[in-house]
Amino acid sequence: MKFRTLIVAAVATVALGGTGALVLPTVASANNASHTLRFTAATNKGINFTKTSGGNQETDVNSAGKTIGFDVAYFAFTGKNSATVNAAFDLKGGLLYATAVTTNMGKTFKGKVTGGTGAFKGATGTLTGKSIGSNKTAITIVYS
Repeated sequence: MKFRTLIVAAVATVALGGTGALVLPTVASANNASHTLRFTAATNKGINFTKTSGGNQETDVNSAGKTIGFDVAYFAFTGKNSATVNAAFDLKGGLLYATAVTTNMGKTFKGKVTGGTGAFKGATGTLTGKSIGSNKTAITIVYS
């Protein structure tokens, strides 16, 4: 379904503007300073688990086109044009976890950073995303 493709592309789908730099803290838990990650997620593979849920895997690249990590997302449709998403971003320093909601067929989404491992342990913040093509999503994550 086209909607599922948009959700998959929009997830982790999930910063933005199609370009961006990756900024990672030395140790996120050492201070409360805000950090911003901006990158493009390109969908590699998606799968439908049921009629109302699925998953995808993406490669995350910075504005120079360099791979900076990967993400996986699980999505569950909550209505004709809406879904909830759980995502894990595998980046330098550890894993960063987030949840998001989309209400416009996956074209944009908003969510929360819910924690992580390593440099991202205890992280909180926001996640936003915007579809910038059939299989690419600009993602911004702001966390502390």
